[in-house]
Amino acid sequence: MTIRSFAAAALIAICAPTVNAQQPAAGGAFTLEEVMIPMRDGARLQTAIMRPVGRSEALPILLSRTPYGVPAIAPPIVPVAWKEFAADGYIFVIQNLRGRFKSEGTFLLSSQVDLTNTKSTNVNETTDAYDTIDWLVKHVANTTGKVGMFGVSYDGLTTGMTLLMPHPALKAISEQASPADQWMNDDNHRYGAARESYSFEYSVYEQADKFKNTHFEFDIYDAYDWYLKLGPLSNINAKYLHGTIPAWNSIVAHPNYDAENKREAWYTQIKGSTVPNLNVAGFWDQEDPWGPWQIFHQAAKNDPDHTNFMVAGPWFHGSWRTAKNDSIGIIPLGGHETAREYRENIEAPFFRFYLHGKGTKPAWRATMFQTGSNAWRTYDSWPVKSAMPTNLYFHNDGTLSFEKPVASSGALYREYVSDPANPVPYRQRPISPTYPNGDWRRWEVADQRFVDGRPDVLTYTSAPLDHDITVTGELAAKLFASTSGTDADFIVKLIDVYPENAQPNEWNADAGPAPNAYARSLNGYKLPIAMEVRRGRFNESFETPHPLVAGKVTEWTVPLREHDHVFLKGHRIAVQVQSTWFPVIDRNPQKFVPNIYEAKASDFVKATQRIYGSAAMPSHIVLPVVH
Repeated sequence: MTIRSFAAAALIAICAPTVNAQQPAAGGAFTLEEVMIPMRDGARLQTAIMRPVGRSEALPILLSRTPYGVPAIAPPIVPVAWKEFAADGYIFVIQNLRGRFKSEGTFLLSSQVDLTNTKSTNVNETTDAYDTIDWLVKHVANTTGKVGMFGVSYDGLTTGMTLLMPHPALKAISEQASPADQWMNDDNHRYGAARESYSFEYSVYEQADKFKNTHFEFDIYDAYDWYLKLGPLSNINAKYLHGTIPAWNSIVAHPNYDAENKREAWYTQIKGSTVPNLNVAGFWDQEDPWGPWQIFHQAAKNDPDHTNFMVAGPWFHGSWRTAKNDSIGIIPLGGHETAREYRENIEAPFFRFYLHGKGTKPAWRATMFQTGSNAWRTYDSWPVKSAMPTNLYFHNDGTLSFEKPVASSGALYREYVSDPANPVPYRQRPISPTYPNGDWRRWEVADQRFVDGRPDVLTYTSAPLDHDITVTGELAAKLFASTSGTDADFIVKLIDVYPENAQPNEWNADAGPAPNAYARSLNGYKLPIAMEVRRGRFNESFETPHPLVAGKVTEWTVPLREHDHVFLKGHRIAVQVQSTWFPVIDRNPQKFVPNIYEAKASDFVKATQRIYGSAAMPSHIVLPVVH
């Protein structure tokens, strides 16, 4: 979900890890009190309560619940991510989830909720949040009695889950990058295709040691090489974990969308907008890009008071909590400091209205930072009613156009050979471990020219656009495809191709470019706008996989999530299609086996993949075009 909540990360980075302080250092920003809050089953959870120095009036509480650790001393300064909150005045509370660090109980790394079971021993993140808020409003002095919650990733999950059973004192929440269904999308899978490297490394990170966040120690520098030499995914337990990590054991024990995986889809239990909620998503979120949209749409089904809001922008996972975010990778954002602008103009006013009773309620339903145009847009409804589904067709000469292919005597398809022994890397090699830092956070914005020329990647490219094309809403790919195997993956990437003269050279004509400067140009840059994978075994049913019929043309739908982007005049639109995306997605053997997680090395075979672009079988991208 992320290596650490951004709120906790900022605090832990500036606080010593060993001392609990009841008073601030000279000139400090907060006092800190550590308490152990009891839950309904008797477990006590480690909780840090931070009160701002110099504020004597009663203040509302802002709560975050995290598995990543709480600060041990009073923060000497206000973290960047809290600057706007601190100006309004809040008592900040951060709590370790049960079973993490000094919190008692067992950490399950699970979002299962059963609200029909009222036994005191039935505990989950929803009941723990309820019990925590109940304790806070009864025991923390000098508060207004109003509580808000916010958090990114896992902290967003624990925030969002309060929608299922909110405490009466909970007046506003902001789930940010919350996972919603770990099998269907977000952290662990993409429509049932396992996110191998992330799921493995994150499971170790969270469950290898109760008292710390653990990085798996790779003995090969390039993680691509490590995962390839690992062989079948079953070797993770056979060679390394030996069944010691419960979260990983659960993933491999449930390869299909069975009852266990459906119980993790907590968002399906949302009955409506029970608490005002500011949902936040990043268009280039490499971990949880899907969940906030599902939570927003589910709550919108019953939102009579219009308290369910959606915000999205040009962000990787949680980067709206950084100081500026005035670019995404090397892509500038037109002078906008989108993180600061979001916090100043959207987040702080949202909590100010619901917790302080000041300002006005948001008049919009959705606010987006529209990329390409680099402008904030507000919408009265989402999806946008004026967006018209428009097909962008694949042609067998490698072009894209809005004109449907016509009948001809030429080729009906393009083809390539997919070899699991030589999979397409998902980012440039050498690939660093998922954590800490490295290239993981920004890989979804990386220039996709690094796979140009590979014989197992098909590229389709439009002519330079003669006008801007605005796409606002949900995107999808419709493929007509066949395989010589009995199972297959297809990965589709929608790309904005910058002109070759997008920017002037930033070096002296005589001296030439400085080291690395040439690669940092936007000239010819292939910026991915949307990327996704579909696994053939689940084409007919997510619950019961079926083999593909070798050589049979099948229609595939590849969802590409929701976006707000302008392909500018002079740019081109491109699509890449491939069948491996390694090791972020585990390798499909390309021969149907009942459980890919139990596949043997001998099950992995080459396959010839064909993508059709004919009048009768017109593969295409569906774009929600706003005129």
